[in-house]
Amino acid sequence: MAFYGRVKSGISLLSSQRSTLQRSLIAPSISQAFRNFAHVPGQKETKIKVPIAMFGGSGNYASALYIAAVKVNSVDKVDSELLQFVEGVKGSPITSQFIKDISVAKDVRVKVIQDIATQAKFSDVTKNFLVLLAENGRLKNVDTIAKRFAELAMAYKGEVKATVTTVIALPPEEENALKQTVQEMLGSGAKVKLEQKIDPSILGGLVLEFSQKVFDMSIKTRAQQMERILREPANYSI
Repeated sequence: MAFYGRVKSGISLLSSQRSTLQRSLIAPSISQAFRNFAHVPGQKETKIKVPIAMFGGSGNYASALYIAAVKVNSVDKVDSELLQFVEGVKGSPITSQFIKDISVAKDVRVKVIQDIATQAKFSDVTKNFLVLLAENGRLKNVDTIAKRFAELAMAYKGEVKATVTTVIALPPEEENALKQTVQEMLGSGAKVKLEQKIDPSILGGLVLEFSQKVFDMSIKTRAQQMERILREPANYSI
């Protein structure tokens, strides 16, 4: 993918929205400092609540981006664009090295990201956010931030991510049955998004994870449990 090849010169300065976003992310209270970002004149200002508590630097950036995206009704679009950027970086060794190199001057980082975002026709919210990461030396964390934002985007849409790990891929009928089971456990209103992972080391069975719960039904875990039982000293006292 010629992602890095999109870099061209002649990009103008960002709009005042970028400065508002930067103040938001630096301020102790994101909700308060973010009040004016992406505000549409003439519309009544509404307070945006982040659906999942995020912690750490990446969580704070993801939360701030979520608020901006909700205000302009662009959560799906921003989520897609952020994923496109991350995948593009992974597919380009030059770009991947570039975003990790802290020795690159800030103005160079910003100019390159501006050009990439413009050539990719990203929305203003995504473009301004990526430029902010470049300014603050946080581009190296964009993959983690994108994953945290994806969690918020799923919660925004009422979706719950469930991950099933097996030795081989589940056939469609078993995948649908498992998805239905998770749906019933969560109750009405939640939309289950099932992701399959392959891991031969579990030997068989499956491991199901969703909503911070883990159901380990793998042969590997059962064998380990059996081994612990067999190693316990026998008690023959009456």
